[in-house]
Amino acid sequence: MNDIVSTAALMPSLHPIIGNRVELNLFTTLRCNLKCTYCSESKVVNSQGKPSYSLEALDRFIRTHLDRHEKYVTFYGGEPTLNVEFMEQVMQRYPHFRFQLQTNGTLLHRLPDHLLAKLSNVLVSVDGGEAITDGFRGKGVYRRVVNRVGGIRGKVGGSLTARVTWGSEDTSFEELDELLQTFDYVYWQFVQSDGAYSEEAMAKKKQVLTQLVQRFFASNDTLYPFIPLMGIVRNKVLPSRAIEQCSGHAQCRASTHILNVLPDGSIFPCPDMTDDTGMQHGSVTENWLARSPLQPHPDMPCQSCDAYAFCRGNCMKNLHVAYVRKDDSYRRNVVEPVCELVKFLGEEIDRHDPRGWFARAPLGLRDVIANCEVYEYVEVMP
Repeated sequence: MNDIVSTAALMPSLHPIIGNRVELNLFTTLRCNLKCTYCSESKVVNSQGKPSYSLEALDRFIRTHLDRHEKYVTFYGGEPTLNVEFMEQVMQRYPHFRFQLQTNGTLLHRLPDHLLAKLSNVLVSVDGGEAITDGFRGKGVYRRVVNRVGGIRGKVGGSLTARVTWGSEDTSFEELDELLQTFDYVYWQFVQSDGAYSEEAMAKKKQVLTQLVQRFFASNDTLYPFIPLMGIVRNKVLPSRAIEQCSGHAQCRASTHILNVLPDGSIFPCPDMTDDTGMQHGSVTENWLARSPLQPHPDMPCQSCDAYAFCRGNCMKNLHVAYVRKDDSYRRNVVEPVCELVKFLGEEIDRHDPRGWFARAPLGLRDVIANCEVYEYVEVMP
């Protein structure tokens, strides 16, 4: 296996990583300090502690497989701030890498200032406003997160981004908009949950999407920093950027250049599939790496979809489960409703003439739309 992979590393056309950059999604632990309702049945959470592989093994893996790529690291979990020591060791060992943290935000006060200063982005997981977040994560969690984020503002080297799992049908425009009082950017991903997309829930989500789009285009001079809206506008106005960023492949990084490294050193393409041993495509400890098994497939209908030019495939895990594994229930109850919402969002944006809006916008705003670094740090867009 090692001989085969080493040969592939010398041949760009066969290299497991697609494109010029690679993201190491390093799980500092699979333990967590919260008990969110949607993780209650997870086989992964709390199944592993601290990394058992050595940093020397990580050195060897990077030299063998990733040497020619621009590298950035996302610290992930579980709750990654339960293992600040590992974060410190990695950041000291690879000072030329970029670093991001994805966290539930409740333990941000544990991070020393010198570590915060090296973070290009902090993704903080919330589920909407206070009532909805506390309903999923526990009483008082939302206020604790807001206070912790406030405590590190000005110390983070880069941006602070709210990472919203949009599941509840009661999520309102007002509570999403309010997140901008705490965060520099807001990002959402539609929840991958059976039962979240009833006819009533879809209507409510579309109403909120309409309000968000209206607010985004309300001014030509100021940015409304919602990453999914920014990203779709960019992809519509500057379609080459979407293709460049993902090297012409699916915009979901799970198919191109993200490596999810569990504490035992095993590598998977998607954080949501780390309990499926058949999806493993590498190992730090055994020093091998293969192409991600989450790739575009002829059975996926994306290429014929009108939204593909700005969507670029959305979530490869969703598409794989629905169309390659042929889980018809998941396709009907999760994937097709999400696709419908993405198409609706694109249509709402088109109603506001994004090209005309972009043409009138000042150069600084246009530059953020075209080049916002947070595009690289979120899962899919939209």
